Amino acid sequence: MSSHTSRTLLVTLLGAFARRTGNWMPIKGIVALLEELGIDESSTRTGVSRLKKRGWLVPEKRDGRSGYHLTALAQGMLASGDEYIWHSRQPATLSDGWCIATFSIPEQHRAKRHLLRSRLASLGFGNVGQGVWIAPARMAADALELIDHLELTNNTNLFVGRHGGGQDLTRMARESWDLDGIDAGYREFIARHQPGLQALLRRAPEELAPRDFFVHYLRALDDWRILPMRDPGLPRELLRSDWAGDPATRLIEEIVTRLDDAAFAFVTDTIAG
Repeated sequence: MSSHTSRTLLVTLLGAFARRTGNWMPIKGIVALLEELGIDESSTRTGVSRLKKRGWLVPEKRDGRSGYHLTALAQGMLASGDEYIWHSRQPATLSDGWCIATFSIPEQHRAKRHLLRSRLASLGFGNVGQGVWIAPARMAADALELIDHLELTNNTNLFVGRHGGGQDLTRMARESWDLDGIDAGYREFIARHQPGLQALLRRAPEELAPRDFFVHYLRALDDWRILPMRDPGLPRELLRSDWAGDPATRLIEEIVTRLDDAAFAFVTDTIAG
């Protein structure tokens, strides 16, 4: 699991809280919140500058305070991310079948070919051969939207159907996706955050501060958000019996349930100055 960086923590902070504070945060508040996570002011301001260049943030003053407003682009990207992070991890139903994408893109358009591959992977497609990608059938609409967006309709074909025979599906899944790596990521998440949550909840109320909830919560979210994006949500029958995605999902849901309110209270107090 990648370590926390100013870039990822800034995006996680904005995704978790800025949309609940009028899509705006004061720069001093952003700096103060990320300092609680060990990110210095210079790194935070560099991260903000990069998001400005990407069209995510625009400067805006409110009540005489300098801050940044989430653009429509940022809000759309964060909402799209929510769909993957919170809704795409559920296992598909085997009887629903599969979506198979094939493409042949000329060498002069290799940049688009590379982009298509990376975007298909981010949608949860696995590579079963040269120019052949597969995912649970429910991803067909997203794949068609991607192909249309990249203007590659004439270079691709999309099929939806059931597995009719041939190679064992479990073997196909293990060869097409890094299931061991995905499972290991879930296990590392559990090892990293379950003891901390339990220790936090064992402490007496008078020993707790909203900051404690905020720090644990944001670090957990920052580690979690990439995991469902790697997980194609394959049918349960194709996964190992002790698939770590299940307990990891229960853990992040408990973290959200137990810590979100106090974490958000700390954020609102901090940005209020």
